[in-house]
Amino acid sequence: MLIIGIAGGTGSGKTTVVNQIIDELKNEEVDVISQDSYYQDTSHLPFEERKKINFDHPKSIDFDLLVSHLKALRAGKHIQQPVYSFKEHNRTGETLEIEPRKVVIVEGILILTHPEIREMFDIKVYVHADSDERLIRRLKRDITDRGRDIEEVLWRYQTTLKPMHQQFIEPTKEFADIIIPTNRYNTVAVDIVQTIIKERLG
Repeated sequence: MLIIGIAGGTGSGKTTVVNQIIDELKNEEVDVISQDSYYQDTSHLPFEERKKINFDHPKSIDFDLLVSHLKALRAGKHIQQPVYSFKEHNRTGETLEIEPRKVVIVEGILILTHPEIREMFDIKVYVHADSDERLIRRLKRDITDRGRDIEEVLWRYQTTLKPMHQQFIEPTKEFADIIIPTNRYNTVAVDIVQTIIKERLG
């Protein structure tokens, strides 16, 4: 099993890169696991308190569960991945069964901040994008897909997203094997990742 970590700031284009890699591996077995599924269970908090949580801090992620799930997949076992609701700021209580595959892609802004998970990655990728571009993408996504209003998105960006990116996410670039700029010139970097995957799969 090949485990690939794809990190980068919010709105950097990680999903686009993941999809480009998957498109090329049509005949291979690929799992995609999102860090977002592993936000801590906040059922004990009322909704107004959940809204105030800093979801861009490493403490917001249940890394212990993610580590145990990756170990289980590597051992050939199925896992029950939590299902997360961004509108409720909490897990739904439902799970999604994930079976072991030849390739597991783990994507998320904070995945390279955790030493044990970093060690599990065979390839570490960091997707880089300009901060203005990331903000624009985040605004569009949160308003369109997650039911947020523009004031809340901008408030979160200024109070948590930007400082957390500078403190925790940007520094993890040094752990990356490959840094991919998400612009029209990124095809070579994606080709390199695809080639490495194919060679490892043999």
